[in-house]
Amino acid sequence: MANRLSKIYTRTGDDGTTGLGDGSRVNKDSLRIEAMGDVDELNALIGILLTEPLSENIAAVLTRVQHDLFDLGGEICIPGFEMVKPERIQALEQTLDRLNEQLEPLQEFILPGGSRAAAYCHLARTVCRRAERQLTRLSREEAVTPVSLQYLNRLSDLLFVICRTLNKDAGKADVLWKNESNNN
Repeated sequence: MANRLSKIYTRTGDDGTTGLGDGSRVNKDSLRIEAMGDVDELNALIGILLTEPLSENIAAVLTRVQHDLFDLGGEICIPGFEMVKPERIQALEQTLDRLNEQLEPLQEFILPGGSRAAAYCHLARTVCRRAERQLTRLSREEAVTPVSLQYLNRLSDLLFVICRTLNKDAGKADVLWKNESNNN
């Protein structure tokens, strides 16, 4: 494989613009760059989560998600390019269903927490929702593949179920929300 990044700094962004994968330049605060940044941040958070002790199954799922997110970032970086396939949404749904079957039905809302891994996963879930919101904003102004929006939506659901699975695997209970206004 050729060296993709032989020179890290180019000085071309010193004017507040950055290059997209198709060679065009956009402002660094454009919606497209914001969406790319949120997807990148989500990928980094999943990388942090992967430093925690996890089951081989969860680690494999999250590693695959990181690759998907890298593809999604590439898709956002090159307008009109499609990298994330509908099969990836189906795979997320199958994993979500399989993991959710092993959990007790949820009777209450839960708060982020429990184990440290679950707390990191909750943080990743919230960044996933932000990335989805940014990509939705972008889709109102520029073409975005429907699959990319579906992927982030399904991924946030999967991350929620993974949070609960991580707490179960760690022998920790989900942190239940207590509606104080009902306790009067």
